[in-house]
Amino acid sequence: MRIGFTPKYILDFSNYEKDNDRLLILALEAVKQLNWNLSYVDNSGFIAYTNFSIFSWSEEVSVQIKDDQIKIKSECTGVQIFDFGKNENNVSKLLEKIDDIKAKISEEEIELRISEFKVNHHLTQKEKQPDSFSKKKPRIDNFLSIFYPTEGYFVTPILIIINLLVFSAMVVSGVHFLIPHGQDLLNWGANYLPATLNGQVWRLLTSIFLHIGILHLILNMYALLYIGILLEPILGKSRFLFAYLLSGITASLVSIQWNQLHISAGASGAIFGMYGVFLALLISNFLEKSVRKAFLSSIVVFVGYNLLVGLNPESQIDNAAHIGGLICGIIAGFAFIPGLKNPENKLINYSTYGALFFPLIIYSFSFFRVEQYDLDKYEKEIDRFVSMEAMALDAYMLPDETPDQEIIDELQNRGLYYWNENLKILEGFKKMNLPSQIKERNIKLEEYCSLRIKSYQIIIKAIEQDSEQYTDEIMEYEQKINEIISELTGN
Repeated sequence: MRIGFTPKYILDFSNYEKDNDRLLILALEAVKQLNWNLSYVDNSGFIAYTNFSIFSWSEEVSVQIKDDQIKIKSECTGVQIFDFGKNENNVSKLLEKIDDIKAKISEEEIELRISEFKVNHHLTQKEKQPDSFSKKKPRIDNFLSIFYPTEGYFVTPILIIINLLVFSAMVVSGVHFLIPHGQDLLNWGANYLPATLNGQVWRLLTSIFLHIGILHLILNMYALLYIGILLEPILGKSRFLFAYLLSGITASLVSIQWNQLHISAGASGAIFGMYGVFLALLISNFLEKSVRKAFLSSIVVFVGYNLLVGLNPESQIDNAAHIGGLICGIIAGFAFIPGLKNPENKLINYSTYGALFFPLIIYSFSFFRVEQYDLDKYEKEIDRFVSMEAMALDAYMLPDETPDQEIIDELQNRGLYYWNENLKILEGFKKMNLPSQIKERNIKLEEYCSLRIKSYQIIIKAIEQDSEQYTDEIMEYEQKINEIISELTGN
């Protein structure tokens, strides 16, 4: 098993065929029978990609034949720590297939294929082999090199560092590193509809650099590292950063539009945008065909799997942000293609930025203009609601030895009073302009208060009559109350 951030296996040996052309034809036939995707070939070797499967995200296999020496290399195309023997297995399979073909094919057939190959590929002269896709990737040889900006890998490490520094600062300030409290996330700039629409638009940006626990951070940074190594060398610094921020802000907007009561944070919306950009390049004919075939399946599976997982309400995954970022990234990817094909034409590149940024401004402006909710007033009233709820529940905090009459007085004079006051607050909410999800929550809160009132009334009756005949009824109310609390809290 090979270990590293881009694991590979290399085998050098003498050309046992003593004929470079003969070995090349045998190796090419082996690639064909293994159903690998041939990327480039000349009379000194070739590059091919293995197929995507549950055990492989596609490796790049290169063969170089020179001066009676052969070098076979299999290298993971993405950022992997372990290859679980895949690369060594690829080399073994290639050699085994070559031996198998050699035992079955005639000398006349080999000579015929050599002649056809030279004619079809015009390779009677040595040609310079272009860089493989893996050679375009920055080298990540050790853990520290993840954080070191280099040519073709400049923006990605900076984004990773910023995310790590923000999370570290949060933990140092007292935020829990596993399960941060919602209020702590809000204090650090998380995205939340009532706050974002109440003049704190900056949360659309700051939220994409926050993470809800260290596991969330690690998963997102690994996904960013993977796509950054593949995509940044293709896009360049400015396009990569532009697409990342554009997708992240778009994801934040879609998130608060669909999840009006959820606190959202994380880089996943922006990261999904980068996968969307890469997906667009793979769908188009911009990248070489074998590269498209090698990566398209793995990217589709990654995106599809994460979206399916996000459909589970218990996952707490912000699928709205993922979808928003993904769609934005796909659009950006297609928009970048003309500029990528004409890198010297600055007009095309600058106009692409404007064409992508302008719709986001229009979307943002229309969203904030239309959604003029009474959120500031609502938040103040909710604070009053919570305060009176706590006072209404004080009856449950009375000591066991409290006299019955004192318990009854507490339930009647404080408990029922404050529950009815909260019903008045909820009635006032009906006159406010509020998001639909908040209105739905208010209906649940009204049901919750009504159940509390009925529960208190039956408890008072049970105490006054000194009877246990109401026990089942009281327990039934408690069960309904707990069900509503679970719905409201998502637990």
